[in-house]
Amino acid sequence: MSEVHDHGCSPSVQLTPEIERKYVHRVYDAIAPHFSSTRFAKWPKVAQFLNSLTPGSVVLDAGCGNGKYLGFNPNCFYIGCDISAPLINICAEREHEVMVADAVNLPYRTGFGDAAISIAVLHHLSTDSRRRKAIEELVRVVRKGGLVLVTVWAVEQEDKSLLTKWTPLSHRYDEEWIGPSSPRVRSLPASNSLERIPESDENGCQGVNQLKHESVWNLEPCKKKTLVEDDPTNHKKNDLQSHQEYFVPWHLPYHRAEVTGASAIALENGLAKKDDKKGTVVYNRYYHVFIEGELERLVSGIDNAFVVERFFDKSNWCIILQKT
Repeated sequence: MSEVHDHGCSPSVQLTPEIERKYVHRVYDAIAPHFSSTRFAKWPKVAQFLNSLTPGSVVLDAGCGNGKYLGFNPNCFYIGCDISAPLINICAEREHEVMVADAVNLPYRTGFGDAAISIAVLHHLSTDSRRRKAIEELVRVVRKGGLVLVTVWAVEQEDKSLLTKWTPLSHRYDEEWIGPSSPRVRSLPASNSLERIPESDENGCQGVNQLKHESVWNLEPCKKKTLVEDDPTNHKKNDLQSHQEYFVPWHLPYHRAEVTGASAIALENGLAKKDDKKGTVVYNRYYHVFIEGELERLVSGIDNAFVVERFFDKSNWCIILQKT
């Protein structure tokens, strides 16, 4: 299972966009211990799904994080993967069967599992094609008749005040990015632009696509007044859905930031900033929040799976698929 194969991924889908490297991968690597300490409660609907599986089922958790669902139903066998090595190390310390892997290119044989779950993962993927590919991979790795549960953050947040704490990006990204690694976004004024952090492989060589696309993107946050000044009670659904791309902050307390040198490096390179009032290092995480029906639209092009159930739970859109 340690071998990773290209299961029909086009190069543009398989290469990780820079916004995901910088505002998902690196952020979760930096905040992993603190993030893990906050992730212990099990969502009832996920628990219900896992408990409904036949004893002896092999469950694949793609984007397992700190492994809070691994082993939940003791009558099943679990294998987890995540793009964050520090989170996988936490899982390994808890003696879970895990590996570092990419959601759009899962390292499992076709038809290997009886069920697969993807809990709060797809909203970190920055294009339609990558989100669709991640679902296709979940379907691929389960047997015929196998089930797949996918949950994603919804635009329709139950606590509307959360939206005022998020930074909306300038507009929705195109389905594909300029070049193999960057979504199309307008440039910030030079004084506000975010410094790039050069990508390096294990040998310290800069990634090929970063060299080719050195100045492809800068991010332009939207002015938040459209969200803050409107009376929430009169906030129209169309206004709420006008934004789907956000930076969502993670506040890492100073005393947790010193666990590793990652925060010092992030501050130096502009990936994080200090909030002295709260005593935290603030990281921005990239999210594409889903509108109603968007998950079903992504699944509609997959000819070997159908939707068994769809539901809204705790500000998440969720679907259960069955492979045919």
